[in-house]
Amino acid sequence: MQYLDLDLDLTDRERELRAAAHQFAADVLRPAAKTLDEMPADRVVEENSPLYEVLRQAYRLGYHTMGIPEELGGQGLSPRERHIVIEELGWGCSGLAIAIGVASFPSQAAALSGNPDLIKAYVTPFVSDTEAKMIGCWGGTEPNHGSDFLALGAPEHHTPTIVPDVRATRDGDQWVISGQKSQWVSLGTIATHALAFLSVDPQKGMAGNGVCIIPLQQPGVSKGPALNKLGQRPLNQGELFFDDARVPLDHMLVGPEMYEMYVDGILAIANALMGATFTGVARAAFEEALAYSKTRIQGGKPLCEHQLIQKMLFEMFMKVEACRRLSRAAYCYNAVTMPPATEYSIAAKVFCTQASFEVASMALQIHGGYGLSKEYIIEKIFRDARASLIEDGTNEVLGLTAARKLVARYGAPGN
Repeated sequence: MQYLDLDLDLTDRERELRAAAHQFAADVLRPAAKTLDEMPADRVVEENSPLYEVLRQAYRLGYHTMGIPEELGGQGLSPRERHIVIEELGWGCSGLAIAIGVASFPSQAAALSGNPDLIKAYVTPFVSDTEAKMIGCWGGTEPNHGSDFLALGAPEHHTPTIVPDVRATRDGDQWVISGQKSQWVSLGTIATHALAFLSVDPQKGMAGNGVCIIPLQQPGVSKGPALNKLGQRPLNQGELFFDDARVPLDHMLVGPEMYEMYVDGILAIANALMGATFTGVARAAFEEALAYSKTRIQGGKPLCEHQLIQKMLFEMFMKVEACRRLSRAAYCYNAVTMPPATEYSIAAKVFCTQASFEVASMALQIHGGYGLSKEYIIEKIFRDARASLIEDGTNEVLGLTAARKLVARYGAPGN
């Protein structure tokens, strides 16, 4: 179904982008996601896996360059255009939508650095890649650290005893990288390079971190097996191990002096786009429930003619529309504002992921026993939505980070 977009000033280009992204999501993402969801985790990353064909098609359409500036070969999408596209990809499959986005993280960071050498190494070949030969990943999560990377402003963020597992030590004109990233690194098993959070100055705790681009096809880097998990199974995840891997000094994009500001910027963009992705997931669940309710007969009439079902459908509809308004507003504001109002992006991520899970749960309930069957896509949507409450920072920890920002931003009443 075609949703009614309440932005009255949508351009013809935005409508065309939405239609094209929806077609890609329906024709490519949905079928591949069903196949990948049913495959063993280790087979998802095998050479002949449908995952690679999805990435190739996404790259050929330029979806991997949405976050790259136009002057460096990116698509040149406006914030609203990008939000519209991401919602459609999320509608198709949240796991694959996230994979397409994460693949570009290191290249986006290199582009923003302004460093000509990094742009030449990680941006120019990436934007021209049509075979998905360059695949990035985001190396944050570790065996002993996850959401605490994002607990900006918390007292424990400066505690010397709380330090990342992966550490960088300077050796002349290089950084030496050692430690382990956990099995939750998205695209970790197949990535060619990583954007990694790591410790540079352990005496400052998490505040002593840096953000570094690390090529993964070098001595001293190894990978664990693909993670077998409940939801978002098409999104490959796996461990990264660093044993004295080396990178040039300029691959450390920021050190402790700028780390918290840099991570705040990442949250402002990534969290709002998570909101867009799971607006798509919530919409997919609502649409499945609405369509099913028109064909399933109970009590002598279609489910949609029962008032209780109508009430549930309306509640689901409200949540979907609220998701779009919040996540779009947060992203469009924070994409062009510095410093960003990151608490709004966090609100978008927390609200939209929670709403997607609630809508998916209600949709599954409307399906009744069939909702538990893999014959219906709502079973997969439900599992995918549940994962979103944890990934990219648990909603609870992110909420505390946003709360600290609210306390700091707003003064006493009347001020």
